[in-house]
Amino acid sequence: METLQKIALIFTIIGALNWGLIGFFDFNLVTSLFQDSSVITRIIYGIVGICGIINIFLLFSHIERDPK
Repeated sequence: METLQKIALIFTIIGALNWGLIGFFDFNLVTSLFQDSSVITRIIYGIVGICGIINIFLLFSHIERDPK
């Protein structure tokens, strides 16, 4: 499970960096690499979204383990 968590974190960081590029420089790295509205672009955005959901669960996972 730890490997999945690390992969999810890496994809989330990549997504955050892409949003930073969009916000600061109006440059979308994903669409510049894979063409606007292509299937690959949609898959990448979907993977980043799923990884964000995994990280949300990681954020609250300590609540279940910590009896305090």
